[in-house]
Amino acid sequence: MITTTEALAAFCARLASHDFVTVDTEFLRETTYWPELCLIQMAGPDDEGIVDPQAEGIDLKPFFDLMADASVIKVFHAARQDIEIVVKLGDLVPHPIFDTQVAAMVCGFGESISYDQLVSRITGAPIDKSSRFTDWSRRPLSDKQLDYALADVTHLRDVYLELVSRLEAENRAHWLTDEMAILESRATYEVEPENAWRRLKMRVKKPAELCVLQHVAAWREREAKARNVPRGRVIKDEAIYEIAQQQPQDSEALSRLRTIPRGWERSQQGATIVEIVKEALETPKDEMPRLPRQRQAPEGAQAAVELLRVLLKLTVEKENVAAKIIATSDDLEAIAIDGEAADVGALKGWRRELFGDRALKLIRGEVALRFADKKVEAVEL
Repeated sequence: MITTTEALAAFCARLASHDFVTVDTEFLRETTYWPELCLIQMAGPDDEGIVDPQAEGIDLKPFFDLMADASVIKVFHAARQDIEIVVKLGDLVPHPIFDTQVAAMVCGFGESISYDQLVSRITGAPIDKSSRFTDWSRRPLSDKQLDYALADVTHLRDVYLELVSRLEAENRAHWLTDEMAILESRATYEVEPENAWRRLKMRVKKPAELCVLQHVAAWREREAKARNVPRGRVIKDEAIYEIAQQQPQDSEALSRLRTIPRGWERSQQGATIVEIVKEALETPKDEMPRLPRQRQAPEGAQAAVELLRVLLKLTVEKENVAAKIIATSDDLEAIAIDGEAADVGALKGWRRELFGDRALKLIRGEVALRFADKKVEAVEL
């Protein structure tokens, strides 16, 4: 393993001379809010190595400089959590990014394919999974564990080159633009406490309940960050829902909630929750948050959604691409209800050419679905 700043700088300098570098990390976060970085694995076309970020005195600046080098494509598989670590520790978002899991969806390997499955299907190489549940923070690591970690980037080179070749051959490289833009946006990795409620399911029915839910969720997010513990260690989602609905304004009322641990109402956190509920309920009526509007679907809209779902499946089978990358269930519902006015990804760019235009024709009655020769097909009317 690379354990000194000097060796890391030399390694990163070699990698920076190439067009791309494959990257993976090993981390722990079961007991923390922020991931604890344990290993960094990187490989170029003819070089590979493992960095020990826990080594005494090592400075990761050469690694972060490489992640910021716009002339080198950073290749990840299922990139989000790896990038989150770089954002947290290096205060930057790697650019440019290529996520092989997203590219695999465009190339017909299904939705959210795992790394070992993708490696197997492209290279035929088996991945030894026996070290998958290693505690990567422990030292020393065995040769077997290090081999397992390094395989996460060495096979990724072949996967990346094959996917790029397929994308270019099918003229689909631009299909990744939107997804990579999301991964390269800092907003993807920064959860503002005021927006933390959006992670929760909407189980409230009144503006006052939503206001309490927003205040409690924001407090939990700040508390989890400050203490560096998982959100559920502060207070569980179910408790937030119950607090929002019951709105306890004293410790006795708080103690009656079934989701609150016994005695918790007497703690400092319990007292804080009571004050947060009171503060939320003091919000003037005209400043209370509005509940997200549930659109009333017109008669026949659900049937239209089902027809659109069939059309999407036909498109997926014909183009050999994952449905998730073309249109979501929300997209289909919006098209069924709003038609051309629907502001969804499925009606923009290449997605519109591939699916959106025909979807609009379907709901206008200009395309029909029929069953012929033991299969369903779409026909122009």
